[in-house]
Amino acid sequence: MLRFLMTRCFFIWVLIFGFLTTSNSFADENLGVFTFKKLLMPGELNHLHKKYEADCESCHVKGSGGTQNSLCLDCHEAVEADLRDRTGFHGKVAADNECKSCHGEHLGRDGDIVSLDRDRFDHGNSDFILEGAHVIVACDSCHVENKLFRDTKSECVACHKNDDRHGGAMGDQCENCHTSKSWIDNTFNHDDTGFALLGEHKSTSCSGCHPDQKFEKTPSECVACHAVDDPHRSRNGNQCDSCHAESDWNKLVFDHDRDTGFTLKGHHRDLTCNACHRDSSYDTKIGGTCIDCHQKDDQHDNRFGKKCQSCHASESWKKTTFDHTLDTDFTLLGKHKEVSCDSCHRVNALAAKLSTACVDCHKKNDVHEGEQGKECSTCHNNQAWFENVRFNHDLTLFPLVGMHAATGCESCHSSRVFKEASGNCEDCHLNDDFHEKTLGPNCSSCHNPNDWGLWVFDHDSQTDFILDGAHGGLSCRECHTRPVKNRPTVSSSCGTCHLNDDVHNRRFGRVCERCHTTESFKDIRVK
Repeated sequence: MLRFLMTRCFFIWVLIFGFLTTSNSFADENLGVFTFKKLLMPGELNHLHKKYEADCESCHVKGSGGTQNSLCLDCHEAVEADLRDRTGFHGKVAADNECKSCHGEHLGRDGDIVSLDRDRFDHGNSDFILEGAHVIVACDSCHVENKLFRDTKSECVACHKNDDRHGGAMGDQCENCHTSKSWIDNTFNHDDTGFALLGEHKSTSCSGCHPDQKFEKTPSECVACHAVDDPHRSRNGNQCDSCHAESDWNKLVFDHDRDTGFTLKGHHRDLTCNACHRDSSYDTKIGGTCIDCHQKDDQHDNRFGKKCQSCHASESWKKTTFDHTLDTDFTLLGKHKEVSCDSCHRVNALAAKLSTACVDCHKKNDVHEGEQGKECSTCHNNQAWFENVRFNHDLTLFPLVGMHAATGCESCHSSRVFKEASGNCEDCHLNDDFHEKTLGPNCSSCHNPNDWGLWVFDHDSQTDFILDGAHGGLSCRECHTRPVKNRPTVSSSCGTCHLNDDVHNRRFGRVCERCHTTESFKDIRVK
């Protein structure tokens, strides 16, 4: 039964198919005209070909089902011209290929029918081969959006019009001078003009000599371009090349050593001519002594005479050849090496002999006001006056032990007259005296210099009063209540502290310990 139904359905489908293939279309009041071929179409056409969707014969030969190049070229005439002339991408690469081998269709309205991979596209297959700097230029720099690639102009001026410094005066054939490697590079041979570019002229821009893009009748005399560079203001004529070289305007062919009586040595070779020849032409003779030019540089104000070369060198004015160690009796060490000559030599150095005693220069730095004597080197050094001071405090009456060794000098020496400092503990530790002088000034009996909070005192062995019982937990202030000037003296009699605790009103005397114990005043043991 199932086989029978399938056979009947197939037969009906064949009849319908045969009917539809004999008709171009059929009418439907809701669908309008609907072709059967459109029903069999594998997908919608691209939006550019949408209008041909109902006319398959525009691209397909009827009954063949294949894409025909001739039908494609009927619309794409520019491509047809490329194929015929063997130009452009299609003419060079795709001349013998079917259009459909690269371009697909029926991919939907937004389907990619071009299939162009920009990253892999070989521009050498086009009419414009990318060379030099063009290789690294982004596609969008030349190919404008919504414009066919084939319509992009290949003339230099099309892209480089704004780079044309000649303003069009040299025409549109940019490649006659410029290369694709760099716009700045050019192949123009200036030697053909009768003025060969040598030395620094080679790197000079065209506008340097041709400011208004005027290339004809350009003067070739040096002064025509270098009048503003002439520091002589035409005093030495217009024959600049007699002294200056094309390799460098500041490089002279004039030999000062040979042509004058003054040999240029050291830093003198780096000076400009006007540094010495300031107000007149070179025919005017100028002085040849150092002081003639360096009068303003003489920081000594003639205190060291006029023979500058005795100390200074021609390599640098600040570089001196004078050796203070060899030429004087005072070797410059430490900070003294950095001190200027005028810091010590304040009068005529050739006539006045300078003292070498520290105090003669450092009297203002003596914060001790002379109390420590004049032998500054006993404590101070020539590296720094206030740093790394060498002084052995152990040689004094107060050796630095414990925390005293790490304490700054100013903590004890409020005055720079160090002898004024006291060696008594209370002079520095008065504010640290928790006992408020009730135990006297001899702090070292309990405390030690390792730390004020570290103290050792044995009341049992160091006094005549043993702390036992309840006395063992008492603080010092319980018994030592009044400040003393020397050693603490407190009576060991019970009544001294327990007078108010005596309920007997002294009827049994002051020897409380006969009945009471130190464990508790209420603990009674009659002996």
